[in-house]
Amino acid sequence: MTEKDLETVINTKGENEIKVPPMYKILLLNDDFTPMDFVVEVLRLFFSMDLEQATQVMLEIHTEGAAVCGVYPSDIASTKVNQVIEFARSNQHPLRCVMEEN
Repeated sequence: MTEKDLETVINTKGENEIKVPPMYKILLLNDDFTPMDFVVEVLRLFFSMDLEQATQVMLEIHTEGAAVCGVYPSDIASTKVNQVIEFARSNQHPLRCVMEEN
């Protein structure tokens, strides 16, 4: 393979690269009404955290006002946000869950 052939391969490769979809972070927001143990339950159920990790994230939500629970592609993030909100409402809690581009 000549140097010119190698340049052609390199230039062609750059044009055909697959773009990675944007990722979205999911945040839980603090409120004065949702019990801390419910937030821990949400983190364990929907974000596969163990008890220790869920407790740490819950405390960050409580002290900082919000915390990132995970980072996912758009469709997965949207589904998780909807599941969390539906679960919170079905348990009569005002817990807020949002997603924003990472």
